Amino acid sequence: MNADTTMTTELQGNVFAFLKKYVTLLVLLGMIGLFAVIAPNFATPNNFIILLRQVSFTAISAVGIAFVMISGGMDLSIGAQITLTNVLTAILLARMGVPPVLVIVFCLALGTFLGTTNGYISNLLKVHPLIVTLGTMTIFKGLGYIAAGGNSISGLPESFKWLGQGYIGPIPVPVAIMGLVLLAGGFILNKTYFGRYIFALGGNEEAARLAGVNTQRMKVFVFAICGFFSAITSLLLLSRVFSGQVTTGAGMEFDCMTAAVLGGISFKGGEGTILGLLTGVLIIGVLNNALQLLSLGDYYQMVVKGLVLLAAVGFDTWQKNHKASKSRRPATQGAVAA
Repeated sequence: MNADTTMTTELQGNVFAFLKKYVTLLVLLGMIGLFAVIAPNFATPNNFIILLRQVSFTAISAVGIAFVMISGGMDLSIGAQITLTNVLTAILLARMGVPPVLVIVFCLALGTFLGTTNGYISNLLKVHPLIVTLGTMTIFKGLGYIAAGGNSISGLPESFKWLGQGYIGPIPVPVAIMGLVLLAGGFILNKTYFGRYIFALGGNEEAARLAGVNTQRMKVFVFAICGFFSAITSLLLLSRVFSGQVTTGAGMEFDCMTAAVLGGISFKGGEGTILGLLTGVLIIGVLNNALQLLSLGDYYQMVVKGLVLLAAVGFDTWQKNHKASKSRRPATQGAVAA
């Protein structure tokens, strides 16, 4: 191998490393700069607070999705989970008069149970969680419609408003909770053995099993965590909208999945960071917020978000292929030298 080829290879490696580390951040900053110019009232303190509150709901559920995706799975049912827990929680509050504290505990327990159910069914059927959660998504959504009877559920107690509409100083409560969830998620993934097992499960499930990791139990745990975080989102949305609605949570799985892939969490598992996830969530949030300010309809937003998802998946695939070719290159070079 001559010097020019070596320099070219090193340059390509440096460019790849730079893109992998900073591309999502550069995209986010570029979008903020662009929309600050073309979107009215985008770059105002009040709108940034609104933006953070808007993304907080997606970010909390996205942390749960991150656990599942890093482990090599996928959960398409989180939107339907939010629908079902939202409706049942509203019924307990408005129609049965159950104290809010008990209802909050019930909602979190129910969300965890729904997530655990996904994990158990995935282990039982031994099929990819994508298929399992596609089925449970329909079941959960149907149960939510049956429980609500197709109607909105109003009459919630005023004390319940604080979760979704209150402030801690100048910080909206959902934003504060988002911060706590992000910190907790980052700590679990990076500082605990449980987090290492999640990465091991997504990187190579068979190797993780041979190393002593109970892979079936881990799958149940990550789905339970995802369900727990989705239940937190459900509580905040119910408090924010202040009525139980069967449309609550619709499309949440799409935004979370797109944000996760944008943030560097691979569809194949084994990779990802909470900081990258937050960057992806902010990209989706900035996009939604700016398109609304530009008075573009929901259908245009769907088209744009679909294109963003395709671009993110394409970039993820390119990264994987580049890494695979790079790992094969030393062996090939050794064979040539021999």
